[in-house]
Amino acid sequence: MPENSEHREHLESTSLLEPRRPVRPDVRSLDARALRGLAHPLRMRLLATLRQDGPATASRLAERLGESSGATSYHLRQLAAHGFVEDAPERGKGRERWWRAAHEGTLFDEMLVDDGDETTRAAADVFLRQIAATHAQEVDTWLATSHTWSPQWRTGSDFSDFTLRLTAAQTDELVHKLHDVIDGYRDLPAEEGTETVRLHTHALPRRTREVPGGDGGAGHRGAR
Repeated sequence: MPENSEHREHLESTSLLEPRRPVRPDVRSLDARALRGLAHPLRMRLLATLRQDGPATASRLAERLGESSGATSYHLRQLAAHGFVEDAPERGKGRERWWRAAHEGTLFDEMLVDDGDETTRAAADVFLRQIAATHAQEVDTWLATSHTWSPQWRTGSDFSDFTLRLTAAQTDELVHKLHDVIDGYRDLPAEEGTETVRLHTHALPRRTREVPGGDGGAGHRGAR
């Protein structure tokens, strides 16, 4: 039985979206200090693994992530000092310490990108780039292993992109609607065949190449 079978609640989510309703109590909102404590590639990988797979020890995480147990132990203690992980007393039998994620998700405040403190701005950059790297790695893993999944799962997966002409306000509205749809599937009861599914949402403005004699951007539109 997989380790996460009894810890289905630890389903990771990271949001850069300003919430329009109260933040769920199981989501950690990042302030500058918390961001500086989290913004390290290994710490973010450790936290993501605990959220997705449930409690683990430093040595188990080291084996899973290809790191030394000394490194995972140190960074787990740093995560604990900032309130991201905590002891898992229900699993703490024996000599080795078990850790679990303290929250299901993380909410990033976009204002941290422009924070007056240079260290905080640098931490925001590390945080966002690690999220992008994680998304790319998850896509790469799917491409490498999709042949091992059933035809139903390969059909149910998605690999799409779209190009739209929108204002910033319209883009914000669209992304909030997408998040609302996803949230509607968050607490469905488990059925036979249920698996953990990762969803990525990216909405990125792109500067349109200005055409000589044109209106500066109304010409080209992507098909999707």
